[in-house]
Amino acid sequence: MLRAYKYRLYPNRQQTELLNKHFGCCRFIYNWALDKRINHYKETGETLSAYNIIKGITELKKQPETAWLKEVAIMALQQEVLHMDSAFQRFFKAKKGFPKFKSKNNNKHSYSLPVKVYIKDKKIQIPKLGLVRVKPLPVSEGIIRTCTVSKSPSGKYYISLLFETNHDIPEPKPVTEERSIGIDTGIKNFVTCSDGRVFENPLYLKKSIDRIKILSKRLSRKQKGSKNRNKARIKLAKAYEKVANQRLDYIRKVVYELTNGENQADSIFIEDLNLKGMLSNRRLALSLSDSSLGLFYETLDYKCRWKGINLIKIGRFEPSSKLCTCGFKNDDLKLSDRVWTCPVCGAKHERDLFAAQNIKRFGLSTITGRGTPVESLEVSAMAEPVKEKCLLTN
Repeated sequence: MLRAYKYRLYPNRQQTELLNKHFGCCRFIYNWALDKRINHYKETGETLSAYNIIKGITELKKQPETAWLKEVAIMALQQEVLHMDSAFQRFFKAKKGFPKFKSKNNNKHSYSLPVKVYIKDKKIQIPKLGLVRVKPLPVSEGIIRTCTVSKSPSGKYYISLLFETNHDIPEPKPVTEERSIGIDTGIKNFVTCSDGRVFENPLYLKKSIDRIKILSKRLSRKQKGSKNRNKARIKLAKAYEKVANQRLDYIRKVVYELTNGENQADSIFIEDLNLKGMLSNRRLALSLSDSSLGLFYETLDYKCRWKGINLIKIGRFEPSSKLCTCGFKNDDLKLSDRVWTCPVCGAKHERDLFAAQNIKRFGLSTITGRGTPVESLEVSAMAEPVKEKCLLTN
């Protein structure tokens, strides 16, 4: 099993300068390699391999105008060529979009090293940087495969360590009605479970939007390239970073409640939502983005795989909120209707709780072969090894 942990770095002045050089050199090599591959294909009609491009880095370092590439780790430059090659593979195989050149003005900076780093005296040994103070102290989980050093828009430095552990992914448990729950996600209530548990939606961005607007207005009034503009940019970045950290912390707490403790289920049923399509609704886009349902689905997915819990998705077009147990379908149900009464059997339904119960019922009916068919079914516990993402910062 692969597990990734992220730690906060505290470099000194010289190490900070060297880190920024690594970011700049890696960006230069990525753009150079991308330009070289594009031009080679235009001239010959053939694809230039990543291996041949990497060999050209040695010649590039010998040239006087690019001799500054010697100041950074060669492995970091080689990894950028491999990242460019991976971007091309995704473009041809998965149609993810043609690779783009990296901009100096982009606030996302990082570089990777396929080497083992060493931990000593509350510091971590990084090639070319030496010993860098880190918090909290990394604990070895197995063999370190790669490490990635990054810089946030607010100016903080982090290192991500990818461990290959000896733990195997547990076999998924049998699906039973007693040990299964259905969950419904939304804006008003973040998660509603079929067993009656409800997790409120904190909407952290909505609570901080006034402060963010003020900081954004201050940034727009600063002269471009000035030191005061950079200070204003950092303040705005910290405000956004706080919201992102609050979301991540809350989502992990909700996922922990669903996958641990006395109420832990062996199977969880969820809807296969079209999140990208839902964001096209301009009236709900801000609230949906603030809910960060994509991050919740991703976190729940790898946690279930790690613990051997079946995560089963039902079809996105299933009428989970509209279909009564008696068979009546309420096609006139609006998004503002939180409670509705069935005109046939007279049953009163609370929208979110009833949807969660229907999601469980639809999922179980598909597995047992009874009831309403479900369009799509995915048991993610059967998937490939999981890479857990953990943020441990001070």
